[in-house]
Amino acid sequence: MELLTPIISIVVLIYSAILHEIAHGYVAYRLGDPTAKLLGRLTLNPIPHIDPIMSILIPALLIFSGSPVIFGGAKPVPVDPFNLRDGRKDLALVSLVGPLTNISLAIIASLLLHLFFPGSSFAEAYTSNILGTTLGSIVMINLALAIFNLVPIPPLDGSKVFSLLLPPKMAESYMALGSIGMLILMALLFFPIAGFSLMDIIGNLMRACLSLLGF
Repeated sequence: MELLTPIISIVVLIYSAILHEIAHGYVAYRLGDPTAKLLGRLTLNPIPHIDPIMSILIPALLIFSGSPVIFGGAKPVPVDPFNLRDGRKDLALVSLVGPLTNISLAIIASLLLHLFFPGSSFAEAYTSNILGTTLGSIVMINLALAIFNLVPIPPLDGSKVFSLLLPPKMAESYMALGSIGMLILMALLFFPIAGFSLMDIIGNLMRACLSLLGF
């Protein structure tokens, strides 16, 4: 199981991230933007979605280093906001559906854990057998993906939702931070500043979510 667990985690992460991106593309398509569909991104075939760094390298490093928080992603689905019927509002909706997909997957997997391992703690179910490990991985990884993507730092999904609260010109300047957003995000994750650690906040939120899910 020691070797199988990280493999399960990586496979679960890849397909969870793919479903996250497909949800973005599908909702964009329904709201008037066919870009993702025309580029063949509304498919469960992992090849068009795989990003060597975000889908494989970073998750593998976190998993094998024993990090309590595991995250990664697939190639972002292209969305052309000029094709959307209601610009910023529709873009926020397209962005929000990705994390909501991950939350839905986590809820479904947690219900199955309660069904197949009644009365067990999360740790007991996770370490019991392959089924428990797989379902537990789906819960943890999808919670991590949802919380991580809702962080309001461009270009993450949460930033597009948060931008709705800003005046148009301010929102435009805010979203322009996307060019350096990932550098800011990595710094906050791995280099705590004055006691502030984004990694710790994500971990605490995940534990709170597990509690809400009955574990």
